[in-house]
Amino acid sequence: MSKTNKKVVPESGKALDILKYEIAAELGLPVGKQMASMNVEFATELGSIPSQQVKEDYWGHIASRDAGAVGGTITSRLIKKAEETLFGL
Repeated sequence: MSKTNKKVVPESGKALDILKYEIAAELGLPVGKQMASMNVEFATELGSIPSQQVKEDYWGHIASRDAGAVGGTITSRLIKKAEETLFGL
């Protein structure tokens, strides 16, 4: 079975990451650099965040619903931008 999730424009990866973190911040999700500002020590003691997994790009503590909201918002914005570009809206 071959991997089929190749990016059409590989250079878009960095821009998508920036957009992902921007949307997560808008939704109030504690990921990325925001994670460093959280009381990580307290969270790891409680077991809500495993200490070995605390790193900048950690999304494991985010609910599937919230992660899906980020992906859905990315898709909506990309479609809106494409429509604006194509139709001059």
